Amino acid sequence: MVIIRLARGGSKKRPFYHLTVTDSRKSRDGRFIERVGFYNPVARGQEESLRVDQDRVNHWLSQGAQTSETVAKLLKDAAAA
Repeated sequence: MVIIRLARGGSKKRPFYHLTVTDSRKSRDGRFIERVGFYNPVARGQEESLRVDQDRVNHWLSQGAQTSETVAKLLKDAAAA
């Protein structure tokens, strides 16, 4: 099954996440099909904390991809903004 989920990057105590489209059997930070955005939970000031390529996300959802709970919340926030 194809899933849209977060892959962690960044250094210790400074998390940074990529929104990735991946096979659910792969590891969290392993091989992915496509990156469709990022989430920076420690963004400050004018830094961008969330970027989503909505066209690509909609494409993958129409192909039957599922989202993780966290990604679903982030997509809802991105649509409201």
